[in-house]
Amino acid sequence: MSAINKVQDEIIEEFSDFSDWMDKYAYIIELGNSVEPIEDKFKTPDNIIEGCQSRVWLVADENEGKIDFRADSDAIIVKGLISLLIRVLSGHTPQEILDCDLYFLKEIGLQEHLSPTRSNGLLAMIKQMRVYAFAYKAKLGN
Repeated sequence: MSAINKVQDEIIEEFSDFSDWMDKYAYIIELGNSVEPIEDKFKTPDNIIEGCQSRVWLVADENEGKIDFRADSDAIIVKGLISLLIRVLSGHTPQEILDCDLYFLKEIGLQEHLSPTRSNGLLAMIKQMRVYAFAYKAKLGN
């Protein structure tokens, strides 16, 4: 099992402890509250994710062939969502990020319980993370 899938399975297990969606939303908000904000110098138009109703800033850095993501948002539930994506994708190679299937989103029921605008924002976050992975893959030549 890949490291990405292991983390996804951990998240699925965590969410299985909750019986209703209000509890799951509360947990996502709790995750958002636990994320350390990025510095203001990174809250630039270049780092904003287009397609999100809320403002979401995403920063990616390459470290020894792996990508580390950091993000922030002005909406706490969105901050929780991006924290889940960071937990799954950060610390992996560009190819691992590009190849992975983010099945945990369906398994925990996010796709069914997010509003259409939040779903679009979630897809925009995933797309931007993959754009970074693609760019770093090209830069690293692998």
